[in-house]
Amino acid sequence: MSLSGLDIVLFRPKYAENVGSVARAMLNMGVKSLTLVDPVGYEADRALPLATVHARHLVEGARILPDLRQALEGASWVLGTTARTGGWRKGILTPARAAGEEVLPRLREGGRVAIVFGPEDRGLTNEETSLCDQLVMIPAHPDCTSLNLSQAALILMYECYQASLEKPFTPAGPPTEGDVGFQERERLMESIQAALTDIDYLRQQNADYWMLPVRRLFARFRLRRNEYNLLMGIARQVRWVAGRGAAGGDKG
Repeated sequence: MSLSGLDIVLFRPKYAENVGSVARAMLNMGVKSLTLVDPVGYEADRALPLATVHARHLVEGARILPDLRQALEGASWVLGTTARTGGWRKGILTPARAAGEEVLPRLREGGRVAIVFGPEDRGLTNEETSLCDQLVMIPAHPDCTSLNLSQAALILMYECYQASLEKPFTPAGPPTEGDVGFQERERLMESIQAALTDIDYLRQQNADYWMLPVRRLFARFRLRRNEYNLLMGIARQVRWVAGRGAAGGDKG
């Protein structure tokens, strides 16, 4: 059974051969959507032998985009992969938990879920993980520094496929009108950051870092349309009041 609505996003992959291997793994698990973001020196001809003739269509049909934000448009939820913990990287899920508790429920409701993999040599940076709702890490032996890109992709897709077999479902169509997606959550975070900056709650230097706990807080919830509208209205009102206070101070 194919995992309709699951998007595999490879951010700046360095080796076309790995793209081909990921495509072959996608075929094995019934995943049909592949996106490459700013691939390094990418040549499809080098990817095709690893994809084999069976997954050739996935390589040839892959979207190639210049920007990660653009690649995530339309996603109802974004799962980023990491091999590191600590600092900005908190609340990390296991592959099985991510698949069963987060990915499958959203796919069942007709939403689209993006799983993002970083470059082979360094993975996703803090800037890129900040765009993800949650992070997943694949446990490995301490002697292993990192998994091959296609291995990591296969493990996560396998867990999603296994979860779909345990809880068979038929996509219910478009996401419910009450759910908000990636673009709207980003607009909300921008509005909240601007409001918190206007009232001097956030430090001007490295504001994105200080916003991370706020992002992580909202990533824990499935934000509904009415809640989104409420929070956007609050952020606008905070900025308006802060602006009036600043104007009054200038007059004084």
